[in-house]
Amino acid sequence: MRHQGPLILGAGPAGCACAIVLARAGARPLLLDRHADAGDALCGGFLSWRSARQLQALDLSPEALGAHRVTRLRLFAGRRRADAPLPAPAWGLSRYALDNALRQRALAAGADLAVEHVREVERLMARGRRDWQGSALLLATGKHDVRGLPRPRTASDPALGLRLRLSPSATLSRELTGMIELHLFKGGYAGIVLQEDGTANICLAVRKSLLAGAGGSPARLLEQLARQHRNFGDRLEAGWQAAPLDSVGSVPYRFIARETVPGLFRLGDQAAVIPSLAGEGMGIALASGQLAAQHLLGGGAAAAPAYQTALARAACPPLAVAAAARALAENPLVQPLALAAVHIVPGLAELLMARTRIALPHLSCA
Repeated sequence: MRHQGPLILGAGPAGCACAIVLARAGARPLLLDRHADAGDALCGGFLSWRSARQLQALDLSPEALGAHRVTRLRLFAGRRRADAPLPAPAWGLSRYALDNALRQRALAAGADLAVEHVREVERLMARGRRDWQGSALLLATGKHDVRGLPRPRTASDPALGLRLRLSPSATLSRELTGMIELHLFKGGYAGIVLQEDGTANICLAVRKSLLAGAGGSPARLLEQLARQHRNFGDRLEAGWQAAPLDSVGSVPYRFIARETVPGLFRLGDQAAVIPSLAGEGMGIALASGQLAAQHLLGGGAAAAPAYQTALARAACPPLAVAAAARALAENPLVQPLALAAVHIVPGLAELLMARTRIALPHLSCA
């Protein structure tokens, strides 16, 4: 099916941010997504201060969406603990709430949505139940690759993503109000933050070898981590085994798309994958969507290579810092020293957090 405007594969944060900017400028973007309604995607649940400003540029406010305000970071490594203020308030917000709000804003601005499971892309044509072709193709499928446009995976021990959502409780509310926690393990880490509905979102990034050591069972791995790390175990309240446990395999952290062909724009995780401990995945998604739309509006399909180069240049520094932080965070020999440094050097954690934010001069989110 021929569409006169641009095609956007994926109606998540990156795709919808792009669609909003395009639609406001009079373009008629078509979002292709496998689901008619936005679900609660595995990755996300945290908006940094920079991500919040990018969201505000789309006339959406975390506060208006009921997001949980976060002002401090708490680090755990074994029995050690360190606390640090965030450079500016951040937010805990579920992907269900965020994606639905962005999707509604995109449709209200004039974008269209078609339910389609795109199986592959061939010569800028998206193939599903129908063949779709538009004036440009914007790939915003998140962690999931589309056949024909794979991202390289070369890690010998790749990262896996796990997500658990815990029901609201008085204990979790008392311990996590205003806080995001980062629990460090050998070969992985877990981030915990309250969401707008009072649930606690627990996202883990672990090496495949760590999961293999638990017999390939995510639930068994969580049980092992809870026994080995008391502070993490304290967050897994009785009955957590009944909660759904979602997973995604082989996440290509530190991937950056540096080149593309005219007409093909890579957005979000299809453009740059930052280690999740940085908490900047949503920032890259929102920033890349807006930047791609600006390039497309200014230079048409031919502007795709310039866009990809600009995004790669902006993403490279924060990804490098986040990758180094991830390597340190997963090393049990370094973890105690890192937590001690946070205590001894005021502002060190804030500096590292600031260095993992993506900054694009063309966007009003400085």
